[in-house]
Amino acid sequence: MTRSGPHRSRPPHPIPEIGGAAGLRLDGLAKQALETGRNRLVFAGALFALTFLVVGLRLIDVALFKEGHEPTLVRAPAAESLRMERADIVDRNGVVLATNLVTASLYAHPGKVLGAEEAAAALARALPELNQAEVRARLGSARAFVWLKRNLTPRQQYAVNRLGIPGLYFRREEKRFYPHGRLASHLVGFTDIDNVGLAGVERYFDDALRGASGPLRLSLDVRVQHILREELMRAVGEFQAVGAAGIVMNARTGEMLAMVSLPDFDPNRPALARDDARFNRAALGVYEMGSTFKIFTTAMALESGVVTLNDGYDATDPIRVARFVIRDFKPQRRWLSVPEIFFYSSNIGAAKMALAVGGAGQRAFLDRLGLLRAAPLELTEVGVPMVPSPWREISTMTIAYGHGLAVTPAQMAAAIAAVVNGGIAYPPTLVRHHDGDGPAGERVLSARTSEQMRRLLRLNVVKGTGRKAAVPGYLVGGKTGTAEKIVGRRYRRGVRLSSFVAAFPINEPRYVVVVLLDEPKGNESTHGYATGGWVAAPVVARAIARMAPLVGVEPINEDTPEIREAMLVNIKPRGRELASF
Repeated sequence: MTRSGPHRSRPPHPIPEIGGAAGLRLDGLAKQALETGRNRLVFAGALFALTFLVVGLRLIDVALFKEGHEPTLVRAPAAESLRMERADIVDRNGVVLATNLVTASLYAHPGKVLGAEEAAAALARALPELNQAEVRARLGSARAFVWLKRNLTPRQQYAVNRLGIPGLYFRREEKRFYPHGRLASHLVGFTDIDNVGLAGVERYFDDALRGASGPLRLSLDVRVQHILREELMRAVGEFQAVGAAGIVMNARTGEMLAMVSLPDFDPNRPALARDDARFNRAALGVYEMGSTFKIFTTAMALESGVVTLNDGYDATDPIRVARFVIRDFKPQRRWLSVPEIFFYSSNIGAAKMALAVGGAGQRAFLDRLGLLRAAPLELTEVGVPMVPSPWREISTMTIAYGHGLAVTPAQMAAAIAAVVNGGIAYPPTLVRHHDGDGPAGERVLSARTSEQMRRLLRLNVVKGTGRKAAVPGYLVGGKTGTAEKIVGRRYRRGVRLSSFVAAFPINEPRYVVVVLLDEPKGNESTHGYATGGWVAAPVVARAIARMAPLVGVEPINEDTPEIREAMLVNIKPRGRELASF
C-alpha cells in the first residue's frame, strides 16, 4: 500500500544557456546557411539573366537580321536578285523618278496548311483579287513552297494575319515605284515583279542598278519634261492627233532634258498599257521628217562650196523624174536665192542643191551627222533609220526635202544641235554629265557654215513658215516640216506628220527643241491647215516661253544693233536686193 499525499509536479527542465563552444558552433552553422542561400540566389539570378539575354539576342536576330519563315526549302529563280537593293533613278536635280517600296509577299508551306479548302475560301474573302480555285490547288499541292500573292499592301497583310491560318508566311520584298507616274514612262521604263528591268533605262542599266552604291542620275529635268508633255497633250487634243513626240536637248553637251512620247502609260501598272502607248515615238519611231531636212541640205550645199547665200536656183517649174513630179507647196514660180529656198521651203530648190552636191556627198554628210545609223542612246528601244538602197538620183532629190529617208526624233535633235552649235556633233545621252566630263564631240561642219545656218533659221521664224514659233526675248530659230505619212507601204494623202525643230537663243544656241504631231487635223483656228507651221510651231513657242526661265536663259532685246547684225541675211536674187533683215 502506498502512501498517498498531495500531488507534487516535477520541476521543469532547465533551459541551458547558449554560450561557450556550443554557441559558437550554432552561430557558424547559421552563417554558413546564409552564405549558401546567397550563393544560390546569385546563381539563380545569373541563370535568369543569361536566359533573358539569349532570348533577347534571338529576338534581335530574328527581327533585324533574319526573315522569318523564309522559303529555304526551295530556291526561287530570282531569289538572289530579290534580296538585292535596286538603286534609285533620279533626274538631273535629284528628283526621284524610280525607287523601292518595302512590301510583304504571301507564301505557304502546303504541308503545314490544315484544311486547304477552308483556307482558300478564307483567303479569297480577305484578298478578293485571288482566284479561290487556284489558291485551293496551290495549297493542296505536294510542293514545299508556293507563292500566293506578291507585294501586298499593309492593309492586305493585316487582313491575312487576322485569319490565323497555319502554314502561311510573309516574305519581305522590294517593289519598284515610280512617283511621277506617266511623266517619263518611256524614258525611265519599268521592271517586272522580280525587279528585273524590262524597258527604258531600267532595262538598259539593269545590272548597274543592282550593284550601284548610289542613284543613277539622268540628264532629264522633270520641270522641262512636265512642260513639254503638257504642251504636247494640249496639241494632241486640239488637233485630234493619234500621237506626238518631243525632245529638248542641250545643244552643247548632247544631254536630253526632256523626251516625251504620246500616248504614254503608267509604269506602276505596265500590264494595263496598250501596245501603242508603250511605243516610244521619240526614240524608236522612224519618220520621214519633211522640210526640216532642208536644214541639212542647205548646210551641206554651203559646206561643200557648191553655193553661197547669194546664189540660187530656178524654181519656176516642177521637176519631172520618170513618173515622179517634184513641186513646191506654195510655188513662187521664179528664180530663188538660197535664203528664199529656205524660208519659202522650196522642194524644187532643195532638190537642185542636193543634185549639185551629188548622192555620194549627200550620203557622207548625213552619215557624219548621225542620220544613217541608230542614235547611241541609253535605251534598248532605239529605232534604226530607213535608208534607201540603192541610193539613186531620185533618192538624192527627195531626201533633200525629207522624203525617202526615215529617222527618229532623237536623231534629228542631235543633228540639229551639230548644225547650230558651231559644227560639233555630240552623241545624244540620257545620263547627266558632270562639268567637264562629257565627250569632246566631233567636228562635222565648219563654224562658218554653222553661223550661216543660224541666220537662216532665225530668218525662217521672222519671215518664213516658222513665224508661230517666235517667243519675244528668246531669239528662236527653226524650221517647219510636213510629210505625208506612209500607211502600209504607200503614202496616204491627207494623213500627215507635222513637225517643227528649233534652237534658242539662236545667236548662241543652248537648247534644241523637236516637236512632232502624228496625224493632226486642221480646225477653225488653223483655217483647216495641219502643217508644221500651224500645229507644231505653236507648241514649240509655248514650251520655250515656259521652260527658258527655268533653265537659266534670260530674255534679251532682239532689236539691239549687235543682235540685228548677228542675224542679218541679205537676200539678193539675180543681184537685185529684195529684202534684208
